[in-house]
Amino acid sequence: MGIRYFPTGNEMISIPKLNEATGGIEDVTFLHMGYKGLVELRGGVDISLMEPFVEQDDQPAPLSSLEWDRLQFWVPHFSGQAGHIRVEGTVLTPIEERGFLYRMELTNMDSAPHAIVCGLQGCWNSAWHCVNEDKQIEGTMHCFESGWNGSLIFDMRCGVPLFCFAPMPEDSSCVSTWEQSDAGVCYRLAHSYTLGPRQRRTVTVYWGFGMEEVSAATSAKEMLRRGYPYEEAQTLLWLRERTLWLEDDALRRFYNTNLFFCLFFSTGITLDTEELVLVTSRSPRYYVSAAYWDRDSLLWSFPAILDVDRGLARRMLEYVFGRQRRNIGIHSRFIDGTVLEPGFELDELMAPALSLGRYVEATGDLTLVDEREVRRGLEDILQKLERQRHPHTALYSTFLQPTDDEIVYPYLTYDNVLVWKGLTILAKLLGREELTQQAQQVKQAIWDNCVMEQNEKRYFAWSIDLDGRHDVYDEPPGSLQLLPYWGFCDAGDPVYRNTVDMIRSPGYRYSFAGFPFGEIGCPHAPHPWLLSVANSLLCGRVKHSTGILKNATMDNGIACESIDETTGECTTGEAFATCAGFVCHALRTAMGGTAHAE
Repeated sequence: MGIRYFPTGNEMISIPKLNEATGGIEDVTFLHMGYKGLVELRGGVDISLMEPFVEQDDQPAPLSSLEWDRLQFWVPHFSGQAGHIRVEGTVLTPIEERGFLYRMELTNMDSAPHAIVCGLQGCWNSAWHCVNEDKQIEGTMHCFESGWNGSLIFDMRCGVPLFCFAPMPEDSSCVSTWEQSDAGVCYRLAHSYTLGPRQRRTVTVYWGFGMEEVSAATSAKEMLRRGYPYEEAQTLLWLRERTLWLEDDALRRFYNTNLFFCLFFSTGITLDTEELVLVTSRSPRYYVSAAYWDRDSLLWSFPAILDVDRGLARRMLEYVFGRQRRNIGIHSRFIDGTVLEPGFELDELMAPALSLGRYVEATGDLTLVDEREVRRGLEDILQKLERQRHPHTALYSTFLQPTDDEIVYPYLTYDNVLVWKGLTILAKLLGREELTQQAQQVKQAIWDNCVMEQNEKRYFAWSIDLDGRHDVYDEPPGSLQLLPYWGFCDAGDPVYRNTVDMIRSPGYRYSFAGFPFGEIGCPHAPHPWLLSVANSLLCGRVKHSTGILKNATMDNGIACESIDETTGECTTGEAFATCAGFVCHALRTAMGGTAHAE
């Protein structure tokens, strides 16, 4: 068992690696439009970026036996022991603030008084640029006392300041020390007290972020002025308003924690331009972090966010039809809309239309459809779609499959179902009857060409070439199991049932049938996928799927790409934020719940 983390964050600051064993924060990240991705601050080899410490009577008192929970399913909170001192810790990333705070509450459990020194210490070792791959930023790191307000300042300069962060202890008697060496900038924020029997003290350090020292220091000062009770209350209220109540404790915990992980790790506000952007994950632990995919953001995280925050859902679509519009349908892009990985994907081309239709159906808000950029985007989608049409058959080709791997045959059944659904939506939104007819032609072409027969049983092929060849296959990121979910056929349709039976059969290589955590995988990650669990929830396998969610460890309770079929531990794709969203949406749909305050 490796290191386990409790990720947390808000709209602007992410803490992907809060160490479960030590309470130390190993890294902090934020999005940066100018650098097209994520900036990560890392600690040293032997000491975290920041971690709590306690000394009792001039002797180190290491924290031990940490037990964790989350306030309102998101805010990490631990309790543990340091000598005779009981320590409780909270890492709060307040809503709508440019920073976070680390709070410690210390109680002397002994019958004698003790001299206590406590606080935060750490080492800022490096800064990294993260978009799929991580590269260390070459620049100079500085630490100094601000001449503006006397607070400690850390900044990174690449000719001019690139970013800055600043701690501000709540107690003005805190002693701040630091030194700079080859290991980085190491510091210590120490508070000294004498605690009598059962006496309690709290220590809170506010960390602000900005482009330079004044903006960073005032971000911390803003939170300090408001105080911990205010910041906690506002944040917990925001979380509570989006919380879903489920009767089952394990499912309630899974849903809400993963929902908030999706909200704060698949969307974010850039530090430099303060724009909302969408990404696969704001955690560098995910192997393709901090980049944009139409499919991931719109087919997976968008439905979950629309379930709980329609205002944010609208802003997501505005970003898609704004910065991302010109390259809709291209494999992956940077957060500024430029191409990261080329390659056409039909499911990604249709994702904006499908999500716009979902938004209008849920909200009744048609004003977005009339915006110029949205209209232009929809026309772009239709023009790009037409270029993929077979000359004589109403089927549309793709170059990459939903896993982003190259196709076997160019006409995917699932992708063409998305085309049918998208054209049906656009016909209504744009008032164009010819799109209705076009959608009907696609549906008929799927039934005529993508249905095969074997042993007197008809089934949907995964892909075809229109020259007689096809394959029997399935991919969790775009599964044939979802055909009823998209409204293409009934769940009881015999062709559909035969298809599901084939890909769930023990004879199918990637079914993992009979294993404790049996769900469909694929060569991209040859283990059961969490997206497949979501697919199963949406097609009626509720008891089976909820059993997996309740018993699989995954990434310490956070959705990942795939899990071990025997143990339920994460095997690939830690911190998969958009996947977390789709599993939440599927669970919510299957359970028929509504969000409300507890």
